[in-house]
Amino acid sequence: MADRVVTLNAGSSSVKFALFAADADWPRLIVSGAVEGLGAKPRFRAAIVDGDASDRPLAAKLTHKQALAAIFEWIEDAYPAAAVSAIGHRVVHGGLRFAAPIIVDAEAIADLRKLIPLAPLHQPHNLAGIEGARDAFPHVPQVACFDTAFHRGHAFVDDAYALPYSYYERGLRRFGFHGLSYEYIARRLRMIDPIHAEGGVIVAHLGNGASLCAMKGGRSIATSMGFSALEGLPMGTRCGQIDPGLLLYLLQSDAMTPQELSHLLYERSGLLGLSEVSHDMRTLEASQEPRAKAAIAYFIHRIKMEIAALAAAIGGFDALVFTAGIGEHSPRVRAGVVEGLGWLGLALDAAANARNGPLISAPQSRIPVFVTPTDEEAMIARHTIETAGLPVMAGSRSQT
Repeated sequence: MADRVVTLNAGSSSVKFALFAADADWPRLIVSGAVEGLGAKPRFRAAIVDGDASDRPLAAKLTHKQALAAIFEWIEDAYPAAAVSAIGHRVVHGGLRFAAPIIVDAEAIADLRKLIPLAPLHQPHNLAGIEGARDAFPHVPQVACFDTAFHRGHAFVDDAYALPYSYYERGLRRFGFHGLSYEYIARRLRMIDPIHAEGGVIVAHLGNGASLCAMKGGRSIATSMGFSALEGLPMGTRCGQIDPGLLLYLLQSDAMTPQELSHLLYERSGLLGLSEVSHDMRTLEASQEPRAKAAIAYFIHRIKMEIAALAAAIGGFDALVFTAGIGEHSPRVRAGVVEGLGWLGLALDAAANARNGPLISAPQSRIPVFVTPTDEEAMIARHTIETAGLPVMAGSRSQT
C-alpha cells in the first residue's frame, strides 16, 4: 500500500484538509474537505473522490485544535488501514530563511512565529495547524510549504524598496505570496501549452486574496504583492496598493494606533470597504448597489494596471492565465480585464468565457488567455512527499 499524506491549510475560520496517496509522478487525491465556520456555526465537509460526501454540523465554539482532532478522527474512521506517513502544511510567510519546504522542528516554529506581524490573518492559524498536527501525530514528519518560497531569487530591482540599503539587508524587501498556486499553474501550463509556458506568462490569482505573478520559463520574476500580503491588488477586505503618506496622515490626524490601522487595512478595506456591501465577488455581482458596481470596476482597473506593469518587468508576455475563486468563476471580471487590454492584442471569445474556459481568447487574439484551476493542496502534497523522502508507488500516472 502506498504511503498516505495529509495536507492542511488552516485559516482564520476554517481548516481545509486533503488525503493523498504517494503515487508515482503526482500525488493521487483520495478525499478532500474542511471544517468551516469556526467561531460561528462549524460544519464538517468531506468529499471522497468518486465516492460519498459527508456534511454535518459540529459543536459550537470549536477551536482550531478541536477542528484538527475532528479531521483526524474522521480520516482514521473512514480509512482505518491508511498509514499517514507525513503531514504537509501551507505556511503563508517563510521570510528570508525558508526558501524551500522543510521538516518542521521547534526552532523553525520559533522563527516562523516572528513573522506573524507580516501575515497576521494567516500565519498564526498556519502555526496552530502545525502544532495541533504535531500533538496528534508526534512521530510523523510535519512539512511546512511556504507561499513566499516560489518568489525567492528575484532580481534586486524586483525585490527592493527605495529605502536605505541597510533596510534591504535586514530583510525589508518584497516577498510575494500565493507561491504554491503559481508553482502549480507553472507545472500545469507546461502540459496545456508547453511552448507558451516557457515564455513570458502572467498569472492572475484572483480570490479573496488576490495577486499577480510574471513568470519566465516557469520561474517567478516579479509579483504584485510585496513585504506583506497587503500590497498590489485590492482584495476581499485588504486595501492593496496605497500611498504610504496616507497612512502617515491617518496615524497623525486620526491618532490611530498601529492596531487600529492594521484592522482598517486588513479587515475593513478592499471590496468590502469600497462597496460597503460585501467582500464576496458573487454578492457584489448580484447587487444593484452603485457602490458594488464601483468596487468591481476598481478591482478590474487595478488588475489591468498591474498586468501592464508586470508586462514591462518581463519585456512583454506570451500568455495570460486566470486562476483561484474569482479568476476561475467570474466571466464578468475576466471580460473586463481582457477587453480592457485589447490594445495589447488580446481578444475575448465571449462564449468560451461564459463557460469558464479553458481557453477564453478568440482565435485572432495575439496572446492566448487561459482559465486554469489551481490546486495548492496537490502542490503541498508533492512537496511533502519529496521533503519527507517517502517512496512512491508506480503504476498510477497522473495527468497533472
